[in-house]
Amino acid sequence: MLKEIRVKGARVHNLKNIDVSIPRNKFVVITGLSGSGKSSLAFDAIYAEGQRRYVESLSAYARQFLGIMDKPDVEYIEGLSPAISIEQRKIAKNPRSTVATVTEIYDYLRVLFARVGKPFCYKCGKPITSQTVDEIVDNILKRWKDKRIMVLSPIVRGKKGTYKDLFEKLIKAGFVRAIIDGRMIELEEESPELEKNKKHSIEIVVDRLKVRDEIRSRLSQSIEVSLEKADGMIKIMDTEGNEKIYSERLACTECGISYPEITPRLFSFNSPYGACPLCGALGIKMEIDPELLITDPSLSISEGALEPVSDPRGHLYYIVKHLARRHGFTLQTPWEKIPEDGKQALLYGDEGYEGIATTLFRRYHETESDWMKYEIEKYMSIQPCPACKGKRLRKEALSILINGRNIADVVAMNIEKAIEFFENIKFNKTEWLIAKELVKEIKKRLRFLLDVGLRYLTLDRPTESLAGGEAQRVHLATQIGSGLMGILYVLDEPSIGLHPRDIKRLVKTLKGLRDIGNTILVVEHDEETIRSADYVIDLGPGAGNDGGYVVVTGPPEKIVNYEGSITGAYLSGRKKIKIPEKRRKPKGRFLTIRGAEGNNLKNIDVKIPLGLFVCITGVSGSGKSTLLLDILYRALARMYYGSRLVPLKHKGIEGTEYIDKVINIDQSPIGRTPRSNPGTYTGVYTPIREFYSSLPEARIRGYKPGRFSFNVRGGRCEKCEGQGVIKVEMHF
Repeated sequence: MLKEIRVKGARVHNLKNIDVSIPRNKFVVITGLSGSGKSSLAFDAIYAEGQRRYVESLSAYARQFLGIMDKPDVEYIEGLSPAISIEQRKIAKNPRSTVATVTEIYDYLRVLFARVGKPFCYKCGKPITSQTVDEIVDNILKRWKDKRIMVLSPIVRGKKGTYKDLFEKLIKAGFVRAIIDGRMIELEEESPELEKNKKHSIEIVVDRLKVRDEIRSRLSQSIEVSLEKADGMIKIMDTEGNEKIYSERLACTECGISYPEITPRLFSFNSPYGACPLCGALGIKMEIDPELLITDPSLSISEGALEPVSDPRGHLYYIVKHLARRHGFTLQTPWEKIPEDGKQALLYGDEGYEGIATTLFRRYHETESDWMKYEIEKYMSIQPCPACKGKRLRKEALSILINGRNIADVVAMNIEKAIEFFENIKFNKTEWLIAKELVKEIKKRLRFLLDVGLRYLTLDRPTESLAGGEAQRVHLATQIGSGLMGILYVLDEPSIGLHPRDIKRLVKTLKGLRDIGNTILVVEHDEETIRSADYVIDLGPGAGNDGGYVVVTGPPEKIVNYEGSITGAYLSGRKKIKIPEKRRKPKGRFLTIRGAEGNNLKNIDVKIPLGLFVCITGVSGSGKSTLLLDILYRALARMYYGSRLVPLKHKGIEGTEYIDKVINIDQSPIGRTPRSNPGTYTGVYTPIREFYSSLPEARIRGYKPGRFSFNVRGGRCEKCEGQGVIKVEMHF
């Protein structure tokens, strides 16, 4: 086996037909100026070829489901291992994806809570116990009295299959009807044809009856049959579609609340069996925001304090006047001086009056007019779901506890606190036999996240909110957990966004991957990472057309002493970035954030001078992003653009009269279509098109600027629709 990866004749992008050798099972850093060709060599040549060869090794059938990379412009690459790329990109676009789900910690947590969690009633807080047939009968006679109901036996719940044999058995057993995927079917008249690879729900209609005391014996027999068929479960449904599950195993004797079977899917917010039914497991909802309804708290109702109402007239005038009299204020009282119960009555209703906020919310969901929805959305913002309080799961799942905490409490912890929780977790002897391996795997993955400098992240942090560097390190922690050997890992600046204190820990983690028999190839600018490498490849000497050459390769000491290397000049101290002798001073204008308490901020006041280049720094997890993005940016975006994102807790922001807009420049992708390029995104392509359309030849032919656009008909090549390439499927 070759001891190195040999690249010959690489001409990808600005690479100048270079040859390079990369030692295997070493920690290798590619460095050089921005634009010198580092990513072209690491990702577009080496990784792309490794990925292409792997995909080509699969069957023709498997290849049609995978995107095949183009063959890079390289003469040949020898000694290449299977390659895994860990880039600075969003891990998943799914809004339900979190740090816990992508690292598989959540999968272990679901099994742990399903197997050793203790269920409690979400209403009274008492431990859940099983129900007898008589208790179920008593509850039905009381709750559904004088109503027509169906006694259903849920024999299949969210499982794949065609179930032809099951239907035949049901018909032979004398069952006439069943509800399949929400639709009532006559089993003898219709032979259900179910898709094999889709999940289905099948509920036998055991009995249909009107609930009266006289039918107790018949109801009892039906329930026994249903419980027997559905493994201890029964569902009751009335003619209005109201339904309730009863369980022979889990139920609160005080409140009569039954729980479904406790399985791992009950704790999954990606499953309808675990997701909060109100918000669909997103944890947020668009709600009417009282702050957006009030134009100016110093105004009275008659002066237009409530924007949707303005000056109340007609029937509404008398309702508001009546409410004001009952709660001790008048229509001339400034909003800020109205008693709290009066404000609640006006917004959310009182004695026959629906309330302004409630009325707007109802109209928003009832109307079919886009214009009406647009108008009401002006008064709405994204709020935590009122049912699950942002925890995403149904109340049954949140009432199952381990050591006094539910699964949402555990994932709300940061990495450090989660490790502490699992270090001190207590089980009895039987529970520990079940939980031992699960806890071991959870702690192992938590420590990987700790080692890559992510101790401050909470496990429920959405992956779409992670910065590029954070997402990359979460991905890295997942790869470490896999324990693979003989792999080529290609990383893109993993130290970005890390405080110097955390870089040593990151380097130690990367060397740990190397030590188990992997090759680590890192594109990097960080000094400590370069000095820690086994081998360095310095590209340059310049950027763009002036780059693409191999300047020097070897251990870090060789790079430091090489005269022709710009990287070496800075590492050795021959060149330095000078600290400015003179700095601008504040001119008396400040943006002041008062009482910032979001996430881990401790009620701080921060003064930011305007007109200067201001840097906010601190160790990873100290609250920089919370202060700048979650409080300041959200508050200003709401003020200037009516953003629906609610800023985190703070008392106020002063000095906003000195600014008129706010722009967040983040790491999200800028292109929306494959035809997007720097020219179209920056707008420089518009005057170029206008220039060409103003030329004499273009004017004679009647060409408009659109004639020179590759995004519209008439300008673009219709053969490729402005793409520049034609994709020809070659699957066999």
